[in-house]
Amino acid sequence: MPIWFAYTLIVLLVITSVMLTLLILLHRGKGGGMSSMFGGGVSSSLAGSSVAEKNLDRYTVLVGIVWFACIVGLGLWLRLKVGV
Repeated sequence: MPIWFAYTLIVLLVITSVMLTLLILLHRGKGGGMSSMFGGGVSSSLAGSSVAEKNLDRYTVLVGIVWFACIVGLGLWLRLKVGV
């Protein structure tokens, strides 16, 4: 596999790591969290969470899957590169 593949995965890993950190900090915790600063804690529905909170959950899961795929891809690339 070419070296640009590893560099692409590393850049994607850094971007998703920052995004995942920010998305997790936006979630509402026991005390309201940072999401209440941006209007996430204002509205509620019958399920107990707002549409914004559900979308935040979806985005967090999606970014987490991409982050995990980058980790696995880098691991496989290193294994093929080293030849173990």
